[in-house]
Amino acid sequence: MKRSAKTSDKAAAKATPNSKSTASRRGFLGKAAAGTATAVAFPMVATAQTATQLRFQSTWPSKDIFHEYALDFAKKVNDMTGGELKIEVLPAGAVVPAFGLLDAVSKGTLDGGHGVMGYNYGKQSAIALWTSGPVFGMDANMVLAWHKYGGGKELLEKLYTSIGANVVSFLTGPMPVQPLGWFKKPITKPEDFKGLKFRTNGLAIDLFTAMGAAVNALPGGEIVPAMDRGLLDGAEFNNASSDRILGFPDVSKVCMLQSFHQASEQFEISFNKTKYDGLPPKMKAIIANAVEASSADMSWKAIDRYSKDYIELQTKNNVKFYKTPDSLLQQQLTIWDEVVAKKGADNPLFKEVEASQRAFAERAMKWDMDTNNNRRMAYNHYFQKKPGGKKA
Repeated sequence: MKRSAKTSDKAAAKATPNSKSTASRRGFLGKAAAGTATAVAFPMVATAQTATQLRFQSTWPSKDIFHEYALDFAKKVNDMTGGELKIEVLPAGAVVPAFGLLDAVSKGTLDGGHGVMGYNYGKQSAIALWTSGPVFGMDANMVLAWHKYGGGKELLEKLYTSIGANVVSFLTGPMPVQPLGWFKKPITKPEDFKGLKFRTNGLAIDLFTAMGAAVNALPGGEIVPAMDRGLLDGAEFNNASSDRILGFPDVSKVCMLQSFHQASEQFEISFNKTKYDGLPPKMKAIIANAVEASSADMSWKAIDRYSKDYIELQTKNNVKFYKTPDSLLQQQLTIWDEVVAKKGADNPLFKEVEASQRAFAERAMKWDMDTNNNRRMAYNHYFQKKPGGKKA
C-alpha cells in the first residue's frame, strides 16, 4: 500500500531538523566551546596574578646612590620576568640593621639583600679578602674576573658553607679605589694615624689598627653623625657621590684620595638559598643575567655620577682633595702583608683564598700593565695647561 505524499512529508520533517533548531544547537555548542576555552585560559590568568614576591633589604640609607644600585638590579629582574618575579628592596634598618643582613637572609627573615661582604667580616675573616686590601694590585673588575673564572665563586660557596650561611651569593658592581678618608686636616705622613679615631670596615680594621688608629666599624648612615659629635676624627666610606649625599662635606673639608685599604671592592647580592632553590630555572637564569647587566650599568653610572659630584664637592662645598702620600701607601702594603700572614696562620680557608687571588693576579696584572696605556700621559696632553696658560 502506498503512503500518501502528506504522510511522507511529515516523516521527512521529523527526520531533518529545521533551520531554527539547527541554529539553536549550534549556538549551544558554540557557548560550550567558549566555556571550555575560558576554563583552559583561566589558569594562565591566575598564574600572572600570583607572581612570586621577594622582599629584599639593602645595607644603605634610601638616599645613598648604593641603594639606587640595589633598586636598579630589582627593576631589571622585574622587567625581564614581565612581573612573574617581583623584588621589593627596602633601605637599611627597615627590617634589620645593616650589619644583620646576612643572618636575616640566611634565616629567611628576608628573601635577599644588597650589601658588601666586608660587613660580615666578623663571621669569617676570609670573607673580607674579596673587599679589603690591595689584592696584589688588582682593581675591582679584575677581582670579579677572578671570582667568576679563577675559582673565587667556588671558594665563597665553600666559605659560606663553613659558617652555616643558607645563602646564594652573586657579586656585582666593581667599585673604584676608595679614598683614604675624610679628616680635619691633611694626612701628610703615616704617623698622623697614631691615636686617630677612625671609621672603616672589614680587614681594613686590622690594617688601620696596626697603623695606630682607634678604629670603629660603623654602617654608612651612622658615620657623619658620629663625626659631627666628635666621636670620630676621620672616616672613609666610598666615593664622591655617596660621601656628598651622606653629608661628609658638612663635617669635613679635607678628603685624601688613594689608598690600598679597599682598592677593589664590589657589591654582593644575596638570596635565601631555600627560597632561591625553589625558583624555576628560567627565573634563576634571569637573575644571573640581571646581576651581570647591573654590574655593567653600575660601573657606567658610577663614572658619570662620581665625576660630577667630585667637581661639585670642590666648587659648591669647598672641599679640598689631596693625594695620599706614597710613604703612607707603602706602609699600608707592608702592614697588609703582616695582617694577612697573621690571619692565615690558623685559618686554612683564608690561606686558600689568598693563594688563589695571588695566582690570578700575577698573570692578570702583568697582562694589564704591559697592555694598557698610561692614561695620565694622555690626560695631561689634552687637558693640562700648556705654557702661556692654554690647554691643548
